[in-house]
Amino acid sequence: MREFSLPALYEVPADGNLTDLIRRNAAQHPEVAVMSRKVAGAWTDVTAKEFLAEVRSAAKGLIAAGIAPGDRVALMSRTRYEWVLLDFAIWSAGAVTVPVYETSSPEQVSWILEDSGTVAAIVESGAHVAAVESVRDRLPLLREIWQIDDGGVEALVTAGAGVPDATVDERSAKARADDPATIVYTSGTTGRPKGCVLTHRSFFAECGNAVERLKPLFRTNDCSVLLFLPAAHVFGRLVEVAAVMAPIKLGCVPDVKNLTEELASFRPTLILGVPRVFEKVYNGARSKARADGKGRIFDKAAGIAIDYSRALDTPRGPSLGLRLGHMVFDRLVYGKLRAVLGGRGEYAISGGAPLGERLGHFFRGIGFTVLEGYGLTESCAATSFNPWDRQKIGTVGQPMPGTVVRIADDGEVLLHGDHLFSGYWNNEAATAEALKDGWFHTGDIGTLDEDGYLAITGRKKEILVTAGGKNVAPAVIEDRIRAHALVAECMVVGDGRPFVGALITLDEEFLGRWAADHGKPAGSTAASLREDPELQAEIQRAVDDGNAAVSKAESVRKFRILGTGFTEEAGHITPSLKLKRNVVAKDFADEIEAIYRS
Repeated sequence: MREFSLPALYEVPADGNLTDLIRRNAAQHPEVAVMSRKVAGAWTDVTAKEFLAEVRSAAKGLIAAGIAPGDRVALMSRTRYEWVLLDFAIWSAGAVTVPVYETSSPEQVSWILEDSGTVAAIVESGAHVAAVESVRDRLPLLREIWQIDDGGVEALVTAGAGVPDATVDERSAKARADDPATIVYTSGTTGRPKGCVLTHRSFFAECGNAVERLKPLFRTNDCSVLLFLPAAHVFGRLVEVAAVMAPIKLGCVPDVKNLTEELASFRPTLILGVPRVFEKVYNGARSKARADGKGRIFDKAAGIAIDYSRALDTPRGPSLGLRLGHMVFDRLVYGKLRAVLGGRGEYAISGGAPLGERLGHFFRGIGFTVLEGYGLTESCAATSFNPWDRQKIGTVGQPMPGTVVRIADDGEVLLHGDHLFSGYWNNEAATAEALKDGWFHTGDIGTLDEDGYLAITGRKKEILVTAGGKNVAPAVIEDRIRAHALVAECMVVGDGRPFVGALITLDEEFLGRWAADHGKPAGSTAASLREDPELQAEIQRAVDDGNAAVSKAESVRKFRILGTGFTEEAGHITPSLKLKRNVVAKDFADEIEAIYRS
């Protein structure tokens, strides 16, 4: 199939903007808890009426500071309650939010604030203030900086105390559906990040149709979602706006190191994450089982879960033996795994990278279905996802209702719909290249099956061509290799080379457990163990598993375990965990050469 679409389930209001949602919630659900925030270590609910009042108060402070309609205001912080509050306050002042990753370097901060013409910045910490101040001479339009951890929100409220409610109402009504809501800068795997202009229409079309299609996951007064993705990333913003649109209760977690504890205390019904989160849950549970001497039981339970899930897609369904085995392991294993994820949830939505067919079946088999989706910053996050009632594991689902997916003659995925960005800020050339005749050219390669389910097989710019002329899409094998507990990252190489190779970095957390289990010296690191025969054999098993997914010509023949990881600080990965292949190839050129020396 070359093209597929679904009719829209939600009508975008032509004369509205996203601030309408919080006013509607306060009017229709005044006492419903729409947010929850940490106060003295405990989750404390915030009702729709209270949230609107807090947003209004912060918006008054922005207006008092001279923020005008259409002004750009930067927001640089970890994922926390104040992020959501200030995002809606910026919109309520008639302004446009420019999110900045809290890990951004001063150079990145300088580019985003200068390019967007930011007039004010709200940052989280003193370190963020220092980063902005260090490049302030390049930012002639920047007038104000507020720091959240130093009473910034309270300062806004105090400054705006004299601003009438009517002024906020007037400002809130300024923006229309086709006006910019935010400028989200791409992570920039190559070159300077580009500012994607996402309108209020983009978010209405995106979140309205997603909430309608996934209605059982967005029940007001019953469902909740815990946001631990970076709020600066478009996927995080999707979670934020969709939760407010439903509305369901939204909680924010700034530090994923404490995610297990936060899941247990918040107990969400819905989780939105990236594949690495679900891989960690699986690998962590398996490692713990092995440490407790229950590794064989866990592996048996995992096998039953996967077989049970696969059987759900057959005409006859699971056999009696599978159903009995599943029932036993549900009491012994699966229930405990669901408890790790909060205990109340039945669904998760995963995006950002392929989840992997086996892992998808494992989670559905334990009673926690991960619905895989696909999207880009330019498509306001998801442009396709698996519906809750018609999942096809191994695909990224059907197009968002109201949108169209087309496969070009060269296999590129093209998109059309109201959810798309309106263009790149201050970059007409890049906009013209990406948006042609109303179609957004994603740069991804994919296929559509007979039911309109999309599968992504690689990126046009990442296709490797070996010396023998074989085209290789790295994503398929990289994702399979990365699913191994010991593997943190994998980058396939081989462009113009005689065969395909791979650079592999190790997950330090699981490396420590593996080293202890295999009698390696205490404190062993990737650098000290990279040539260890047992470790090499273990990684070879991961590579063999990856090779099973591709043809012989596309398989990894040799690999190198690196003594260090790919880091955001070194420029190897973006804040959204995408590999900057050109940077990695440059920094590890000697390691790549070593693959082909012998």
